[in-house]
Amino acid sequence: MDLRIQKSKQAIVDAFLTLRARKPLEKITVRELCDKAMVNRSTFYAHYKDVYDLADRLEEQAVQEILAAIPHPEAALQDTARFTRELFTAFAPRSQRLNVLFSGSRSGLLITRIAAALKEMIFRQHPELEQDPVFQISLTFRIYGGYYTYLENRRYGEQLVVETISRLTAPDAMG
Repeated sequence: MDLRIQKSKQAIVDAFLTLRARKPLEKITVRELCDKAMVNRSTFYAHYKDVYDLADRLEEQAVQEILAAIPHPEAALQDTARFTRELFTAFAPRSQRLNVLFSGSRSGLLITRIAAALKEMIFRQHPELEQDPVFQISLTFRIYGGYYTYLENRRYGEQLVVETISRLTAPDAMG
């Protein structure tokens, strides 16, 4: 990719994240974003349909980064405690950016997108599990239950929260 294009796109992303940290997505205009990024509106529209398209792409990129940071996604099948630990450990270094991208009206999208991507990945390798209601319920509980527990209790220290969630989602803890 041309260096000028890279710089323009990065300026747009940086400006978006700065604006998004201060205001809801619905209040960000293309004009304001372009002014902050110091690019023409035509440059913005060459890459994105609107601010929602930009937000969607950045959110999807964040989800893919989290998934890529899970060293053993197959552990969702064999070692649920390890899987849970790796999933929530993947959130920590990205928490500031995640808090900006997935705030306000978009706050519930992060875990919804993570859950959908994880299920797609698992069911691609193990299609028989898609029809297993016990597996579906268990996986949903580990992802959503763990996520909201993680959010509510980070003040106790991320490591303690992740380890506690991991122990709670181990097969022997699930009964």
